[in-house]
Amino acid sequence: PVRIDTSGSVEAYATVSIKSRVDGQVMQSFFKEGQMVHKGEKLFTIDPRTYQAKVDQLEANLARDRAQLASAKSDLARYTKLSQTGYSSQQKLEQSRAAAEGMQAAGKADLAAIEGAKRDLAFTSIVSPITGRTGSVMIDPGNLVKANDTNPMVVINQTEPIYVTFSVPEHYLPEIKSRMGSGGLPVEATVPNANVAPERGPVVFVNNTVDAATGTIMLKAEIANSDERLTPGQFVRVAMTLHELPNALVIPSQAIQNGQHGSYVYVVQANHTAVVRNVTVGPSYGDNAGIEK
Repeated sequence: PVRIDTSGSVEAYATVSIKSRVDGQVMQSFFKEGQMVHKGEKLFTIDPRTYQAKVDQLEANLARDRAQLASAKSDLARYTKLSQTGYSSQQKLEQSRAAAEGMQAAGKADLAAIEGAKRDLAFTSIVSPITGRTGSVMIDPGNLVKANDTNPMVVINQTEPIYVTFSVPEHYLPEIKSRMGSGGLPVEATVPNANVAPERGPVVFVNNTVDAATGTIMLKAEIANSDERLTPGQFVRVAMTLHELPNALVIPSQAIQNGQHGSYVYVVQANHTAVVRNVTVGPSYGDNAGIEK
């Protein structure tokens, strides 16, 4: 295999900072720090009594306005009939029509206000928008919170799957783009000093800009991380296989020497004598090196 060996870092697949969307007192939390929570699972409860009272008040206003609308419609029907027979003035008819239309508009405003109040009431129950692992809890029950406060109540990182971010020299870019279009590039991520098999996954992202200062381009590989061995921010060794050389001539890397005329090896002949053979060294893999010529 022709591989690129480099270093990289682990990055959360998604990160969400949980903040309250309403003001109030935190009544209860439903998880422990570091716990895995699932999408839609309840995290916090904000005191809902103030918001419930607001909904009740607005619903009472709606009932009142609907009753007044019914009365206004009755008046409009009566004055319409009287106007047709000449027993009521046109002014009375127009006033009753305006009153009925005004109460109808008031009813629509009441409905909109109730929708907003119910939305605020729903915000008193904070649920997780993603499945992930929680960090430190910044707000304990009993404390007051403000809507969209600067500091989050807790941060959730999605770690299954997870990203491994790394950079490679830009001269590999044409082959990387070619391989991305024909099935993807396999990547192995290894935690240093850990006697475990490497985590594997394909490259899913190639940055759209080469870093002019370093001459490298950033890539991301997606790792399943089902056992959560990788943690966001962690340093890893990355190996990306570009392609394979079939029927390659391979020798131990230790056999290769360097002299004034380049690389060479000692070749043992049939008569048990050694001769110097100049070689062109190709890509290495582990303790072995490929010989191109």
